[in-house]
Amino acid sequence: MPTPDTPSTPPPSTDGQPVAHIEFKAMLLLALMMAVVLGSVAYVLYARGIFENTQRLVLLADDSEGVVVGMDLTFSGFPIGRVRRTELAEDGKVRVLVDVATDDARWLRTSSVFTMERGVVGDTKLRAFTGVLTDPPLPPDAERPVLRGDVTAEIPRLIATVQALVENLANMSRDGSSLNATLDNTRALTGKLGGPEGALGVLLGSDANARKAITALDRTNALLARTESLLGRADQRLFGKSGVVDDTQASLAQLTGLLADARASLKKVDAVLVEAQAIGANARVASTDLGVLRAEVEASLRKVDALVQEVNRKWPFARETEIKLP
Repeated sequence: MPTPDTPSTPPPSTDGQPVAHIEFKAMLLLALMMAVVLGSVAYVLYARGIFENTQRLVLLADDSEGVVVGMDLTFSGFPIGRVRRTELAEDGKVRVLVDVATDDARWLRTSSVFTMERGVVGDTKLRAFTGVLTDPPLPPDAERPVLRGDVTAEIPRLIATVQALVENLANMSRDGSSLNATLDNTRALTGKLGGPEGALGVLLGSDANARKAITALDRTNALLARTESLLGRADQRLFGKSGVVDDTQASLAQLTGLLADARASLKKVDAVLVEAQAIGANARVASTDLGVLRAEVEASLRKVDALVQEVNRKWPFARETEIKLP
């Protein structure tokens, strides 16, 4: 055992020689290990986005079941933010505080929708959906509600719906149900269709009514046969030799002859009327000439009267100057 005053000797090497500067090398190895650990921690923090510039987003939910600190907020499948803390608000709602990277905040707009999806298998997922990227960007510390998409919440309602469906099927298939009654009626209808009266009996309600309808059809066919016979006779009487049509054609020929005679008589009357119109025209011309002659005579008499008045004015004699016209 060396004394405290005696300097310690370096440990021997594997070949029996002491290792030089063992303490310095140990400290250097320890410092290198610390640097590697600190570098790994810094890288992990950097990878987790500790050193990135972020903005706060507050999501309001009814409960925080399935939401854990550190879970991602995804947009189109890419993580753009992380849950930093969850807290309970004064109104009983859950506030989920999400740090969104500043570079990725451009995908969030004022019209963005946020959902919390919880499946039967797997973790809860926070997702963001932006329909119109031209809307104004989402401001920092904005509060937005979260729409829930819980698949497990639909399981009780689905089970209740299936139970109601099974009960309805059981009610439909039990004895005396409407479905069984319908099947019985269908079976009876099929039997009637295969009967002697066939579909006609089904339509008319009974075989007796079907037989009556068949009898009426037979009578109708007989009546149609008699009608065809009568129509044949009428056709012979109308269009046959010496029929009504021939007599009518002969009468029309005689009427045509009478109309021709009447037309000739009318032509003679037209000639007489033309001559009468000529005589009337001559009388009208003579009357016109007499009117002209009378007008000339009256003009001459007026001139004579004016001359007499002028003579009387110049040679006033005491005699009657009145001229009487014939």
